[in-house]
Amino acid sequence: MDKIIKSMSKNGHFRAFVLDATQTVREAQKRHHTWPTSTVALGRTLIAAQILGANEKGDEKITVKVLGDGALGAIVAVSDSKGNVKGYVKNKELDYKKGSTGEVLVAPFVGNGFFVVIKDLGLKQPYSGKVDLITGEIGEDLAWYFLSSEQTPSSVGLNVLLDESEDTVKVAGGFMLQAMPDALEDEITQIEKNIKAMPSIATLLTSTDALSQMLHAIYGDLPFTLLSQSPLSFSCDCSKERFRDGIRTLGAQAITEMIEEDHGAEVICQFCNRKYEFSQEELHALILK
Repeated sequence: MDKIIKSMSKNGHFRAFVLDATQTVREAQKRHHTWPTSTVALGRTLIAAQILGANEKGDEKITVKVLGDGALGAIVAVSDSKGNVKGYVKNKELDYKKGSTGEVLVAPFVGNGFFVVIKDLGLKQPYSGKVDLITGEIGEDLAWYFLSSEQTPSSVGLNVLLDESEDTVKVAGGFMLQAMPDALEDEITQIEKNIKAMPSIATLLTSTDALSQMLHAIYGDLPFTLLSQSPLSFSCDCSKERFRDGIRTLGAQAITEMIEEDHGAEVICQFCNRKYEFSQEELHALILK
């Protein structure tokens, strides 16, 4: 089962989140039928959204938008504080395979644009922050968002590794490390060395007790304590009732045209690809109400 572990150094100078999101990204690939490059780009965005969601409380929701001018088009993910996430990538069928290391290339197909974070805190106006995409690798862009919008120095690593023969998701996950205001310069330098020296995220995720190993690799000799452990999942809150309400707002004329021209309606959720069908009788009922 996917999960996220939150931790803090015992001196309070650093905090780190580590997560295994393998099942989450597998489910996204299955629902959207994404090709390799699209799978990796969407997966990284879903993981980024889960990291941001883990920072929130209550019923707050986070929307992450990677709005580049590359071939992938917009990538959107919505998460909450309970570990649920949903999302989509505009171009599902990109398969520009691998670099010399065997890793699927993403940045060239994200392009230039913006990394946008929208926080719905239940107020009249949601908070929105936007920074330029600096690499298109998404992890680095999330770290840049933390520094620019929240003034928190951060290191973020995101990884989606595909099976070489079938292009299905083998492992997916990542980490976020943040320095708190009291962090000392020599501590920061040592943590940076730890992160540079740590094995790849994919390697760690395929090992025994993966998330614990990831935390020990990040902190090194710095003592830390575990704060919480929570499940993660791909979960969409769409429903036929919600789409029924949306169709009703179109008005009688538009609904009548659906009945006369299509003899019903089929609606597909953009976030999870689930289909909802409405018969002529159901559409007639919406006009009468």
